[in-house]
Amino acid sequence: MRRHTEAELAGEVAAAAAVAAPIAAPDPTAAAFFDVDNTMMRGASIYHFARGLASRGLFTTKDLVRFAMGQALFRVRGNENPEHIARAKETALAFVVGLKVDDVVHLGEEIYDEVMADRIWAGTRALAQSHLDAGQRVWLVTATPVELSRVIAQRLGLTGALGTVAETEDGVYTGRLVGDLLHGPAKAEAVKALARREGLDLARCTAYSDSANDLPLLQLVGHPCAINPDSELLEHSRKNDWLVKDFRTGRKATMIGLPIAAGAGAVAGGVAAAIALRKYYRSA
Repeated sequence: MRRHTEAELAGEVAAAAAVAAPIAAPDPTAAAFFDVDNTMMRGASIYHFARGLASRGLFTTKDLVRFAMGQALFRVRGNENPEHIARAKETALAFVVGLKVDDVVHLGEEIYDEVMADRIWAGTRALAQSHLDAGQRVWLVTATPVELSRVIAQRLGLTGALGTVAETEDGVYTGRLVGDLLHGPAKAEAVKALARREGLDLARCTAYSDSANDLPLLQLVGHPCAINPDSELLEHSRKNDWLVKDFRTGRKATMIGLPIAAGAGAVAGGVAAAIALRKYYRSA
């Protein structure tokens, strides 16, 4: 029997954890899939979450600046190889042990309303709504932890979210991932698994992303679209006559809202959030 790759396992886990909001779907075989960071939202959702924690005194400004600079370097250097991702994941897992899922969800809801809502790209949100209006389901697909990505999907009125799944026992994080990061090829595997479960025709589906890291996802569907693309994705899109939309204004800087490399950035952001929550529990 063939063993599943890490990407396939992460995808299967993410699809199994996906919970769809009820929706009247006159077009049940088509769906749209949106990346979050720099596609649906300016900057990185996990960084904005850390900012919200900082505003509550759970995270110092010095820590936040150090985290921001480190993640900016990941983006500029494109430094996202498996060794770095694995090291970041191991570090993150050392801190998440014992954190309560309900607390993370509650803080995520508060911080979305306070910090993230104003950072949603209006143009991308309108695209998502157009799919909903056509009776299609709309899913977020992101390396961001699934609990936070679900909050974003719910606040936007979307169908649901596929995100990185952390193992829990009795409502508490164990410090282990179920599968692996939902990043790169794993996103495509998650969408494949979801399509099997939901009866979707991928040739009729649409995917949106800003990053060349998501080429496996974009190439999977019949209608790929680059949103606020990085240079590699823009070049690929032009060569393949893909639709390109850019909702940024002025200079197309790489530092709009602190872009973050999806895999290592999401986990390192998880470290930031986990450390802050750990401080909170110790001081409570």
